[in-house]
Amino acid sequence: MGGKRGLIDNGLPSVLFLIVFNIQKDLQSAIYAAIALSGILTVARLVKRDTLQHAISGAIGVLICAWFASRGGEAKDYFIPSFIKNSAYALVYAIGNLAGWPILGLLIGPIIGENLEWRKHPARKRVYIMAGWVWVGMFVLRVLIMYPLYQADQLNALGVASLVLGYPLFLLTIWWTWLIIKTVPSVKPEIKPE
Repeated sequence: MGGKRGLIDNGLPSVLFLIVFNIQKDLQSAIYAAIALSGILTVARLVKRDTLQHAISGAIGVLICAWFASRGGEAKDYFIPSFIKNSAYALVYAIGNLAGWPILGLLIGPIIGENLEWRKHPARKRVYIMAGWVWVGMFVLRVLIMYPLYQADQLNALGVASLVLGYPLFLLTIWWTWLIIKTVPSVKPEIKPE
């Protein structure tokens, strides 16, 4: 997740966007400030020979948000990509759960050595599906809270909600996922002797 640097790379440009917009009341200045800060953070990672994953994903995210804000002409449009992203993730996770192919199983299984063996164990599959609904809830909650603020033109409340519903809610979701998944032991593929 990038630790503290990941939080900085992904969160600071949005905070700066809100600050500059509130001070200058100029959308273009706010957009340029967010893009410039994102660029500085990316260069800082390059200089330190640190991982670029979060800086680059943050820079791409800022550019996409800036494009929406510039195209829509309103500062609140900076947050439209968040609605699209969270709605799409909620849909994908829900479809995966309903189809019996929970996304969490597909992601976690190979990492912990289960591969797709969990599909042969109903209890293990069930915990992946249960945890998957927690993720659907996280994505839906973000949209349910942020979209009304967007509609009501509450830019600062929208920015605060975006921060609170970002990493803090994400970390809570990971913790809750772990509590669910650990209730059923991991299953590893049986190795057949040659």
